[in-house]
Amino acid sequence: MQRIILSFIITLLSTQFYAQNRVSQIREQLMSRSTNSVLVVAHRGDWRNFPENSLEGIENAIKMGVDIVELDVQRTQDGVLILMHDETLNRTTTGKGKVSEVTMDYISNLYLRNGCAIRTKHKVPTLEEALLLTKGRIMINLDKADRYFDEVYALLKKTGTVNQVIMKGGKSVEQVKGQYEKYLCEIIYMPIVSLDKLNAEQQVEQFCKDINPVAFELLFIKGNNELPKKIPAMLKGKSLIWYNTLWDTMAGGHDDDLSLSNPDAGYGYLIDKLGARIIQTDRPAYLLQYLRKRKLHK
Repeated sequence: MQRIILSFIITLLSTQFYAQNRVSQIREQLMSRSTNSVLVVAHRGDWRNFPENSLEGIENAIKMGVDIVELDVQRTQDGVLILMHDETLNRTTTGKGKVSEVTMDYISNLYLRNGCAIRTKHKVPTLEEALLLTKGRIMINLDKADRYFDEVYALLKKTGTVNQVIMKGGKSVEQVKGQYEKYLCEIIYMPIVSLDKLNAEQQVEQFCKDINPVAFELLFIKGNNELPKKIPAMLKGKSLIWYNTLWDTMAGGHDDDLSLSNPDAGYGYLIDKLGARIIQTDRPAYLLQYLRKRKLHK
């Protein structure tokens, strides 16, 4: 009996150590700007098998081996931060109305809908629940959360997850420094820059100079834009490059759909030609398979 208990304790401790070590490894890869492999981001969790922004979708992304899970944040009328992409409950839950106009008590009685709009057994999670679930297990990218930076930071401190969160936003350098500078020594902040804008190159240069970001989330619509090809040399040794393959207008057509028929033309182009070392996808299992085949992911 003692041997069984001892074996259980050793297994539990080794599992916890592995989880903490995994987050440390992912964070180190980010902080060192390592280009030896490609990090995979699951958009709204594994929403093809579970509802988007659900605890179950996050858990499945972790089991899959995803490095970062992207989650969306909204705030209820009574000030509770929850996981939800839309401002309204209509599309993803059995409820109706704006999140900001209902209480958490109302939301707690709702159920999430899946990608086919079918009601499931899954509930709407709070941000705190998600942080506790992911603690030490996976990095988290919070979208739409910069609106509530103070409140998010308080939850990160409370749950001990400050070191595993990436905040992001499309604000200017001046806005970021003015609103979030006191947090930048602790929290990873990633600027979102549209390379189709006339001042995009200057914006990237200014961010590098003023806040030295770990990574940039870059967007461009058309493949004839030459700036994406120039960016890797600009950011070499300074910042990693993050691209989204969710739909064709986010990375010049090199998206998940193209990658299903020709992964080298989709994911491969972003990696080999545009320097992507972080890819956010709606097909994490497929992307992981491709990267592992190329020895770009463990």
